[in-house]
Amino acid sequence: MEFRSFKKSWGAEIQADGSVLFRLWAPGQQQITLRLADGDHLMSASDDGWYQRQLGGIQPGATYNFVLADGTVVPDPAARAQQSWVNGPSVVVDPRHYAWQHTDWHGHAWQETVVYELHIGTFTSEGTFQAAITRLPYLKALGITMIEVLPVSQFGGNRGWGYDGVLLYAPHSAYGSPDDFKAFVDAAHGHGLSVVLDIVLNHFGPEGNYLPLLAPDFFHKERMTPWGAGIAYDVDAARRYIVEAPLYWLQEYHLDGLRFDAIDQIEDTSSKHALIEIAERIRREITDRPIHLTTEDSRNVTFLHPRDKQGHAPLFTGEWNDDFHNAIHVFATGETHAYYQDFADVPEKLIARILTEGFAYQGEISPQSGQRRGVPSAAQPPIAFVDFIQNHDQVGNRAQGDRLITLAGTDRTKVLLATLLLSPHIPLLFMGEEYGETNPFLFFTDFHGDLAKAVREGRAREFTGHAGHDDSVPDPNAEETFNRSKLDWSKLESEKGKAWLAFTQQLLALRQRHIVPLLATAGGHSGKVLKTAKGFIAVSWQFPQGELSLALNISKQAQPLPTMAGKTLFAWPQENDVLPQHAIVVRLAQGEKA
Repeated sequence: MEFRSFKKSWGAEIQADGSVLFRLWAPGQQQITLRLADGDHLMSASDDGWYQRQLGGIQPGATYNFVLADGTVVPDPAARAQQSWVNGPSVVVDPRHYAWQHTDWHGHAWQETVVYELHIGTFTSEGTFQAAITRLPYLKALGITMIEVLPVSQFGGNRGWGYDGVLLYAPHSAYGSPDDFKAFVDAAHGHGLSVVLDIVLNHFGPEGNYLPLLAPDFFHKERMTPWGAGIAYDVDAARRYIVEAPLYWLQEYHLDGLRFDAIDQIEDTSSKHALIEIAERIRREITDRPIHLTTEDSRNVTFLHPRDKQGHAPLFTGEWNDDFHNAIHVFATGETHAYYQDFADVPEKLIARILTEGFAYQGEISPQSGQRRGVPSAAQPPIAFVDFIQNHDQVGNRAQGDRLITLAGTDRTKVLLATLLLSPHIPLLFMGEEYGETNPFLFFTDFHGDLAKAVREGRAREFTGHAGHDDSVPDPNAEETFNRSKLDWSKLESEKGKAWLAFTQQLLALRQRHIVPLLATAGGHSGKVLKTAKGFIAVSWQFPQGELSLALNISKQAQPLPTMAGKTLFAWPQENDVLPQHAIVVRLAQGEKA
């Protein structure tokens, strides 16, 4: 057995002598009182805005709050747990309480990665960490290697996507306790599965965020993000809160990596950007297993994802490739509203460029924004890009939460799924995609009063004029909206569900057996476009160990295959020299001179 803990600058920390040190940065307050079950304890203040109080005789599980001079009672912004709701008491947690079982876990190499993105609240009917554990054998048998969990930091209400978290260090109490989340990670490791967590460092949610009251200097009011004032990453105490959070989750929860949400909104004027500091500290301080760090960034940049001479990533490992999804979506559905207009003109050529070079936009002007977007990306190895044909955002940010199978049909979706899983990029599946789930994944929250009204009305306005909008946008705050978004596991018992699952498992087995061995030494400039036509794409990649080629057709017109070296690795629905509608063929030529 092994115990893990991380010492935070903020919050309640159990000391070597068993006492508890409570620390809070609140320069916006003249007095802070610590409230415990036995009464109130005035905290001492320093000139730089820190308040602290150290007390003995406090047992793990004890609840506490901070009380402001005007009587306002607030939770600990750095609490390890909440007793229940976000505005209620925080809980003293001894991180050494959980005894890890699978201490010999050493993770997976990045090139082996197949990501399965899931939302704890809708992954099972119970919506808890403990319930999710029961599905781990299924995920192992499916053939994935990595579970990516949507954000779990405590947010307002019980239901939500998690991107409105406000207590960055506390697992959402509706999902379970800190030990429950640790048990989930531990059990996943026991099944040979990595676990990464989606983490939000660019903003705080609207309910339960008392940082503007405690520390107005935590934010730069003159710099706005889509969600409010920008965080002051250049202010020491705020920077500690933000920079330590990724290390806390990785070390205390033994996670295998993190996905950093919308980093284009993390604007930092410090001499060293906070993201660079985070990545460098992680690489320096965690060396017992591979740590995989991915970013979501609308700018299409590569400076955060360099490779050294050995092909290792000294900072971030890969980037979510929205260009792939967006081009595929236009290609499959014909929709060109909103940001899809950037991919409306000859999506086949854009997909071919993405598959062979990484990004579609590499400095070209975006029709939607009128601004140049992206940088050249062909020098990046294929595994620097995390691709998907659907995810929580792209499904959930449709008015009706439509999945791709609903929009494009079974046959076309299968071709695109095979393209995703057999390309040399890192693939990501969204929960249920592997068995053809048709239940929507809707946008849901659990707000009340004026905030609920604002969210409801804002959501309806957002979709005016968008495809899929029919004047009946589900109320995000309705519990039914949340319940409709849960996976329907009974579909696995249907003939269609079984066929879909077998199809996905076959693709993943082929990937691990034949494609993964090519990727460890895969460098940049490896891709080549063989041919494009309306609804048709053919590309190839040259690696030291061989050549991989792929052709797909979703048009009504059959297309002759260009020259593709090697033996057929996969063909669906069957192999033919002419590719009919809704068909794909993948070939592999092994050997250095292939």
